[in-house]
Amino acid sequence: MSVIILRSLILYILVIFAVRLMGKRQLGELQPSELVITILVSNIATLPLEDTDIPLIVGLTPILALVCYEVVMSWIILKVPYLRKIISGCPKIIISNGKINRDVMKELRFSVDDLMTALRGQQVFDLNEVQFAIVETTGSVSVMKKSADDTPTRKDLNISTDSLDPPQVIVSDGKIMTAALNSMGYNEQFARNTAKNAGLNTSDIFIMTADSQGNLFIAPKGKSYDKN
Repeated sequence: MSVIILRSLILYILVIFAVRLMGKRQLGELQPSELVITILVSNIATLPLEDTDIPLIVGLTPILALVCYEVVMSWIILKVPYLRKIISGCPKIIISNGKINRDVMKELRFSVDDLMTALRGQQVFDLNEVQFAIVETTGSVSVMKKSADDTPTRKDLNISTDSLDPPQVIVSDGKIMTAALNSMGYNEQFARNTAKNAGLNTSDIFIMTADSQGNLFIAPKGKSYDKN
């Protein structure tokens, strides 16, 4: 039993390392080559766990080899655009000028239900609102609404505002997040002083966020507190 537990831990760490090395894509955003590598790695990792007679190195070696292949292939694809089209494909325009391209739908084997599901995923429930839609190489659909149906921006409404980065978490479950503070030009003392002004210690805070202008949100452990 201890052997299986140890093998599981080693393979768990290795698979996490492999996935991290390949990037931070979500499962639905994987390119075909990345999806193949992910499936192969998961299948190979189970072999040494199912059969303890298989040496662990037999499971580790192909996983590392596959990840290396993927990293090298990714580098080659970046340098050779033509090869990128062969391996990953290219985006396909499925709606242009409000008209559905049925030939592209047949090529992609996209049914009407598939199209409507993808549009609903983009918060579009009426085809009359769609000006342009493109199927990405990952299979996701990007949609541009018609001007009359699109959400107006502040620029459209002639509203002038400053462009600010979103607030970041600077205290999480009582722990000061130094990297987030440094990225905004603050230090740990800022977090401690802010907590003190609210009558708290940083260890008493469940979550605290701040932006570059000093706007704060504080949620102490056990209750909510908001300060601007």
